[in-house]
Amino acid sequence: MRDTQRRDFHADITNTIIAAIEANPGEPQMPWYRPNAPFVLPVNALTKNPYNGINIVSLWASSDAFGYQTPLWGTYRQWAELDAQVRKGEKASLIVFYKNYETEPDAQKPDDDGKRRVAKASWVFNVAQVDGYQLEEPPPPSNPVERMARADAFVTATNVEIRYGGSRAFYRPSGDFVQMPDEHLFTGTATSSRSEAYYAVLCHELTHASGAKHRLDRDLSGRFGNEAYAMEELVAELGAAFLCAELGITPEPRFDHAQYIHNWLAVLKSDNRAIFTAAAKASEAVGYLKRVTAGEGRHE
Repeated sequence: MRDTQRRDFHADITNTIIAAIEANPGEPQMPWYRPNAPFVLPVNALTKNPYNGINIVSLWASSDAFGYQTPLWGTYRQWAELDAQVRKGEKASLIVFYKNYETEPDAQKPDDDGKRRVAKASWVFNVAQVDGYQLEEPPPPSNPVERMARADAFVTATNVEIRYGGSRAFYRPSGDFVQMPDEHLFTGTATSSRSEAYYAVLCHELTHASGAKHRLDRDLSGRFGNEAYAMEELVAELGAAFLCAELGITPEPRFDHAQYIHNWLAVLKSDNRAIFTAAAKASEAVGYLKRVTAGEGRHE
């Protein structure tokens, strides 16, 4: 009877999210403050001047390719002036600067004043590639994340290692740990409090952790091939929605979940049943985590 109730409960959440997706939920919001997101205008670390023109596009591309989170750049010499050292083996990113010079005006061109401009290549490094430079930390909010005893007890009982720091959230299979952004970075969204956002992100990453080889060994590549990553994100976000409801973190599915899921469903346009498969896998993940925390499963 309990399993039937759980399946119905999860199906209700899934259907609510599907309805929100069909109502065009828009773009997902990050529920924490990311002061150095890749697509902020890049700035020179020494001069504090923003880069312009094609250099903006070039440095955005490098940030996206290498996962740089902070838009501070400088040449090797500029970093040295800031008492920072570019690490050995780091690859520089190309920018272009223009050097002005004067020459004899062209007599055949009445408007020629002799001023010339030539493009020169330059190579810069992101702050993530250097040692010895201290980034400014954003001021912590006056209201701390409100703790939820039941949710904290559940997280502890999963025995998944949780690390804090930086501005990214992820599960790293190679180290078998969840990385959470610094708690003071959480801001919430238009439809969730800071506490709800914090625990929803944590539940998302715990759902990822449930799929590790020594846990559920969740492998979605057989059916979804190159789209397995997108499918895993659907599973993780549905798992977060289910856990938030199970733990009383939120009374009903939040708009945020629908926004995030819609973002990944776009990658799976060819499979209109993907969300139902994801819901089944998410239920399996939540069931596993609940058994472990109740002492009925393996404690990895």
